[in-house]
Amino acid sequence: MPQTDPPDGAPEGGGAGDPARPGRSQKFRRAAGASARAARTAAAGTSRAAKVSANRLHQAAESKGAGKTGLSRLIELNAASAFADALVTVALAGTLFFSVSTTEARGNVALYLALTMAPFAVVAPVLGPFLDRFSHGRRWAIGFTAAGRGFLAWVAADAVMDGGVWLYPAALGVLVGQKAYAVTRAAAVPRLLPEGWTLVAANSRLQLAATFGTAVGAPVGILLAQIGDDWPLRAAFFAYVGTTVLAILLPKQVDLSVGEAPASLSDGGENGSGKFRVGTSVVRALRANAALRWMSGFLTMFMAFVLREEPVAGLDDIVLLGIVAAAAWLGSTAGSSVGALVQARSPDRAVLVLVGFAAVTAAVTAIYWSLLTVVLVGLAAGFAQQLGRLSLDAIVQRDVPEKNRSNAFARSETLLQLGWVVGGGVGIVLPLIPWVGMTVAALVMVAGLVLAVRARPRPEAPVPPVSPPPAAPPS
Repeated sequence: MPQTDPPDGAPEGGGAGDPARPGRSQKFRRAAGASARAARTAAAGTSRAAKVSANRLHQAAESKGAGKTGLSRLIELNAASAFADALVTVALAGTLFFSVSTTEARGNVALYLALTMAPFAVVAPVLGPFLDRFSHGRRWAIGFTAAGRGFLAWVAADAVMDGGVWLYPAALGVLVGQKAYAVTRAAAVPRLLPEGWTLVAANSRLQLAATFGTAVGAPVGILLAQIGDDWPLRAAFFAYVGTTVLAILLPKQVDLSVGEAPASLSDGGENGSGKFRVGTSVVRALRANAALRWMSGFLTMFMAFVLREEPVAGLDDIVLLGIVAAAAWLGSTAGSSVGALVQARSPDRAVLVLVGFAAVTAAVTAIYWSLLTVVLVGLAAGFAQQLGRLSLDAIVQRDVPEKNRSNAFARSETLLQLGWVVGGGVGIVLPLIPWVGMTVAALVMVAGLVLAVRARPRPEAPVPPVSPPPAAPPS
């Protein structure tokens, strides 16, 4: 039967069941096959790269006695947790800032800053004492923080697809889980410390592993987001499952032994008031780190807006933000690396030096606003915040009794996050004038340094003298 041309207006290529015109379907099948082969090739390459990276991480984690004490397992766990967190961050990023105008972005980011404080309403007063109370099962507590984040990541993925109302509650729940994980992990470090290691060195190794996990997770999340908005969150679910398994496989010495008494929910001192006192070194380190976190939050928000309105060196605002973000990341990585070289008694002095260093760089940037100084202040802020935080963790691990350590970390997390939020809020409301913002940053750093130096031990409550029992009357 001879072929006939389709009438005018009829679709070319025929429909389903039209074997005479298979052109489009064949092209589609060829394109689909090519895409599938490319996806398999990319997956195979990613798998090989992941295996090589994981082997290198394992070798680095096992070095210098960390494998014998079990610290290496905690290092690998930290990398896995950071990898999963990076997937979630990529999945939820992008709608608050770049897709809207500067004015609308300010409102969105201000709301985001308020929301980031919500998890700490739970972490400080509830989770800290709770984790101290049940420190016999610290491995399971760490695992629970990972499993909870995995469940919430899957809930968020469903909400992304169907536009459900559970996206933001799930995101907040993931934030709570991240902070709870940080608290429990930090409290476990002293029990796995190899001989000859300082606490700062151990914290630095953990942070470098987290940096590695983030560096791998972020690009993987970006690639998965090209397939579907929910794909990074689905992948995060499986990454959190793996993190849960790694937590349960931690060495048993992470938990308190049977003969050690965990803190009760009302424990914290001889008066049973539920509060515990910390020494001058902890107070000083907290004040210094609160100032550094303030500067980090301030620069994050102020630079994000001022570089949109006042770009430097004629560069595009997104390019400039990328350069500053890269500088801050390099500074943070350098801080983690230098932390491994800090000697045992250096953390107390380091936190003060770092605040002074941040003040100087902010003042220089206020006077000489240029691409070079903008990059310099980003490097300095990342370096100072990271090394300062490692030093604070080491001081808390050294000076706070173990039965109160999780509580101390929870409260320090709350204070530092409050500093970051306040700094970010100031960065949003200040006029977008470079020298004004950087002058304010320098003055706040100087004030933070003065407050840290002036930290004094709190006087102990006087103990009333105990009168001797009256003498028995003579018989």
